[in-house]
Amino acid sequence: MRAWSVANQKGGVGKTTTTVALGGLAADQGRRVLMIDLDPHGSLSTYFGHDPDSARSSVFTLFEERRQLTPGRIRELIQPTKFERLHVLPSATALATLERHSVGQEGMGLVLTRALTQIYDDYDLVLIDTPPLLGVLMVNALAAAHRLIMPVQTEYLALKGLERMVNTLKMMSKSRQNPLEYHVVPVMFDRRTQASVSSLLTIRNTYPDHVWPGMIPVDTKFRDASKAGIPPHRFEPDSRGADAYRSLYKWLIRKEPVVATASAMGGRG
Repeated sequence: MRAWSVANQKGGVGKTTTTVALGGLAADQGRRVLMIDLDPHGSLSTYFGHDPDSARSSVFTLFEERRQLTPGRIRELIQPTKFERLHVLPSATALATLERHSVGQEGMGLVLTRALTQIYDDYDLVLIDTPPLLGVLMVNALAAAHRLIMPVQTEYLALKGLERMVNTLKMMSKSRQNPLEYHVVPVMFDRRTQASVSSLLTIRNTYPDHVWPGMIPVDTKFRDASKAGIPPHRFEPDSRGADAYRSLYKWLIRKEPVVATASAMGGRG
C-alpha cells in the first residue's frame, strides 16, 4: 500500500478533483484504490453519492472507535463505487467537531495511520482528500502519507496558501522518521491571462525541485464530471483536463519506489 495525501491550506484549489482523477486512473490501471474523505464538507463523498450530513458509515467512526478498531470494522466503513477497484471512505459533517473533542486526547494524530496499517494488504493506493486548514485532520493525513500532492491555483492569492502548506510540512517533518516528499501541481491554468502565466512562473521559480513540469488547465468538463459522479478521464476521455491528469499520474508513478513495507507506514509519527 502507498498513501498519497492531497492537501493545501487554501480552499477551492481542486483537491477533490485531483483525488478523483488520480484515483480513477489508478483503478483503471488495475490498482486497488481507496479514497478517504477527511474534509467535513464532504465534497469527495458527495461526488460519489454519499451525504455527509446523514452518513452512518464514515471516517468519523475511525476516531470514535479508535481504541477498539479491527480490520473487519474498518472494512465495514468503506463503501464501493460503481467503478471497479475504486472504493471510498466517506466523510461526515461531525468531523467538524473533532478539533475540540481531540484536545488532550493522546494519539489523535495517528488514528488514520493505525487504521490503514490494519488493512495494509487490501489496497495498492490510498488517496486522502483533506480540509483546507491545519488541525487534527490535516495532521492525520500528513502522518499517514508516503507523499504529498499539493494542487495550487495559478493565481496570486493561492501562492500564499502554498507557502503556508510548505511551512506546515517543514514543521511536521521534524516528527517523522523520513521527510515527506511533496509535489506541487499547478491547476486551473488559463494561458490567456497574464496573472495565470505569471503565477505559474513564480511557482516554478520558487519550488523548482518540487513542481510537476505540466499544468492542469481550466476545463468546464471537471464540473460536468463531478455532477455526473464520474472520474474526469471516463466522463470526457479526450478533454484537455483528462489528458493533463493522465500525464500527472504517469509522472507520479514513475517517481514511486518499487515496494513499500507495512512497517514503513506503521512507523510514521
